[in-house]
Amino acid sequence: MVAKINIGSSLFGALSYNQEKVDAEEAKVLCSNKVLLPTDKSLTLGFCMRSFENHLPKDIKTEKPVVHISLNPHPNDNLSDEQLSTIAQEYLDKMGYGNQPFVVYKHEDIDRHHIHIVSLRVDEYGKKINDKFEFRRSKETTRELEQKYGLHPADKQSRTKTPQLTKVDYKKGNLKKQIANLTKELAGSYRFQSIGEYKTLLSLHNIGLEEVKGEFDGKPYHGIVYFALDKQGRKKGQPIKASLIGEKVGAEQLKKRCCYNTQSIKRAKLKEAARPVIESALAASKIRMQFARQLQKKGINVVFRENQDGRIYGVTFIDHNQHTALNGSRYGKAFSANALNEKFGQDTSQNIPGENPEIRDNEKEPANGIFSFIDFTGQGENYEEEAFIRKMKRKRKRK
Repeated sequence: MVAKINIGSSLFGALSYNQEKVDAEEAKVLCSNKVLLPTDKSLTLGFCMRSFENHLPKDIKTEKPVVHISLNPHPNDNLSDEQLSTIAQEYLDKMGYGNQPFVVYKHEDIDRHHIHIVSLRVDEYGKKINDKFEFRRSKETTRELEQKYGLHPADKQSRTKTPQLTKVDYKKGNLKKQIANLTKELAGSYRFQSIGEYKTLLSLHNIGLEEVKGEFDGKPYHGIVYFALDKQGRKKGQPIKASLIGEKVGAEQLKKRCCYNTQSIKRAKLKEAARPVIESALAASKIRMQFARQLQKKGINVVFRENQDGRIYGVTFIDHNQHTALNGSRYGKAFSANALNEKFGQDTSQNIPGENPEIRDNEKEPANGIFSFIDFTGQGENYEEEAFIRKMKRKRKRK
């Protein structure tokens, strides 16, 4: 079990984050302490704020009196609501927050269900709860709970390994939940240096991304919409705005994520680790499909983008070992789109013995789910134009 502790000054921010999940039916309240809870547990933000504020003294000297904790069991631990409530209460008792006002929420917005706890770091007299060696005590507490309840041991290192993710299937419906689960998981577990690289990563899971940029009322805006794709890369269903999924997958947060990833990749020397593998596969391959298969065996997916004339104008390597999605040019000139186009060119007529030469790379999917494909563009609606029209309509209504 992994515990993440965040402290802050905004009680409203911590509570509203969880309440938005509850309102979207992506979370629910499990239990609370010293916070009045309706019989149907339909806790509202205003009601919850008043309950907490009643326990906050007026003369607080602690700058950050709010604590927001997430407890993340191992994905293989299937725990009931009652078990999660018990574990949350015991964790808080051992950390010194057991007698504090708190609310425990269960988040169900991703397949890996987990709990969030909002509490106060000061008692009714304004004295701060003891937080010495808090992170070390937290780790010791989670290990004790794992042993007591027979849970799978989990730490941050194992948690960063992305579990097998299912692709979006537009035929199953509930596209918002499918897309939300995958976009959040991939944005948090893979490292990319541009939104374009993130877009390529999503396309492997049948998700499309489009940026919406423009200017309205003299102010620039930048948004993102997501949508489902079929196996041929065609848009299916209605687009979903990033704001309906969460701040984590919005344009501003993704840009910040890209900046952070750039430094993280450089520090860990991830490109240097993958470059020899790509170089070896390239030297051993005569055609593009063979190159893709060589990399598949090493856990790397190569994604080609070509224009209508069959010229490769873009290539991205998605390393599932290093959890990176990077364009070829980042690895060096020899792996750029121009270099690979010169080597492979239009080789779709060539084939590996035993395979049908009429099947394009993007239409043949190996059993392991790692494949190369052609990026389809220019299909479906113009979401940027539609977004602008909707903004103009709203402005007219307000007038």
